[in-house]
Amino acid sequence: MKIYHLKKRLILCLSILICTLLSFKIAHAQNDKIEGLWYNDIKTAKILISKGSNGKFSGKIVWLKEPMEKGKPKVDENNPEEKLRNRPIIGLQILSDFEKDGDNKYVDGTIYDPKNGKTYSCKITYKGKTLDIRGYIGISLLGRTTVWERTS
Repeated sequence: MKIYHLKKRLILCLSILICTLLSFKIAHAQNDKIEGLWYNDIKTAKILISKGSNGKFSGKIVWLKEPMEKGKPKVDENNPEEKLRNRPIIGLQILSDFEKDGDNKYVDGTIYDPKNGKTYSCKITYKGKTLDIRGYIGISLLGRTTVWERTS
């Protein structure tokens, strides 16, 4: 009977140890601050930001408030490259090549605007539940900032 209780306690202790180690590992393997799902500034799209194997961050549209146009999925009709104009907007990568620069800044990336087919230099500033997305041409002074909100 004593051996049975010893085994039971040993199994319990090992289980607690394994759970503790796993939760520690999960807590330290958390995503970067900007990784996750974000609403654009007017909440018509959700963008999923993730870190690639190259260590750079990118984002793609994963949801649209109005995904259809004339009974068909919206496509990248304003793309300057004619062969890309049939790409669906859902799944379209609009953020590319961002590098982390300090605790809350991500720089040297680009943002693609499917509404006009243009790509802009871009930097991102993380502010808790929001991101400041600054798209610009040439220097950051010549640009526009939109605020994206974290969502689920």
